Amino acid sequence: MKKRMIIVVAALVVFFVAIASVKFLQIRAAIAQGASWQPPPEAVTTITAHEEQWASSLTAIGSVEAVHGVTVSADLPGIVDAVNIDSGRHVAAGDLLVRQDTRQERAQLDAAESQRDLAKLNLDRGQQLLDKGVVAQAEFDRLDAEAKQAEARVGEIRATIDRKRIRAPFSGVLGLRQVNLGQYLKGGDPVVPLQSMDPIYVNFALPQADAPALHLGAEVTVTADSVAGAFVGRVTAVNSVVDQATRNVMVQATLRNPTGLLRPGMYVQVAASRGAAQSVITLPASAVSYAPYGNSVFVVSQLKGPNGKAYAGVSQRFVKLGPGRGDQLSIVSGLKPGEEVVTSGVFKLRNGAAVFVNNTVRPSNDPTPKPEDS
Repeated sequence: MKKRMIIVVAALVVFFVAIASVKFLQIRAAIAQGASWQPPPEAVTTITAHEEQWASSLTAIGSVEAVHGVTVSADLPGIVDAVNIDSGRHVAAGDLLVRQDTRQERAQLDAAESQRDLAKLNLDRGQQLLDKGVVAQAEFDRLDAEAKQAEARVGEIRATIDRKRIRAPFSGVLGLRQVNLGQYLKGGDPVVPLQSMDPIYVNFALPQADAPALHLGAEVTVTADSVAGAFVGRVTAVNSVVDQATRNVMVQATLRNPTGLLRPGMYVQVAASRGAAQSVITLPASAVSYAPYGNSVFVVSQLKGPNGKAYAGVSQRFVKLGPGRGDQLSIVSGLKPGEEVVTSGVFKLRNGAAVFVNNTVRPSNDPTPKPEDS
């Protein structure tokens, strides 16, 4: 009995040792297999980095302003007698817009002209009497002063009548009229906006660090979402002070606007030339991985795995970005021309990851997409 127990125990020990050996060999094989395992390659699109000549420019949002723009107002109180305003019509300097009632002033003018004529006759008679020595010089001087006062009174009334004819102070386009026939106007009441449309100003602000790079006469290109095409002008003024709140400098450009498509108050996009073009490396904006600690791209190259075999993988490269243009970004540093850069799928990559390049469908890389920022 005792011998049988010993045999059973020995058999169990041999059995458990065999099982443990098999499991040990299986676990060691799994560990070895896991050490050599690599995840499947990620499908990406790529582009070859290359240099382009980009015009050096500064971009900003500007506002259109008329070279001459006023709201024409009444100079003197009176009742509107005639209105010659067609909203949206172009008028020349001096064109009559509104005429106020001047019947009272004309009656005063008739009386003043009669008084002037009488004073002139008295002066002529006084001259004759003075020549004959009948009147004293003092009497003649009084008659001369009365004649001048009468003439001045006529001029004053004529000026009043003329001030009640409201005219365009300069050539421009009329806005919406704000008066009606028979309306009583007080001095200073608005009549109609008037804007000079050609040429026209575009005002925009630049950071104080960029302002020194812009000089008088620099070319400016202006575009607007609601207007087709671009308008080209020149920088004509740079403010002499920096805004203390924003640390920006106001710049004014002047450009032709013969069709009147640019209207005062419109917001426009401004690109101001800084001079000669510069060489930059361009990439689609989708190629950049943005992060708080730095922006980066993934460069495709041949890497070696743990088993010593070469494979197509990516290396993360931190870059410094420059200005953008359409779908493209410029790379200032961190990348060389000719390197293959991942343009889509960067969010799922890590340093050393294997990739599979499939450029059947690529992200947009248009410097002038239509519509813009699409």
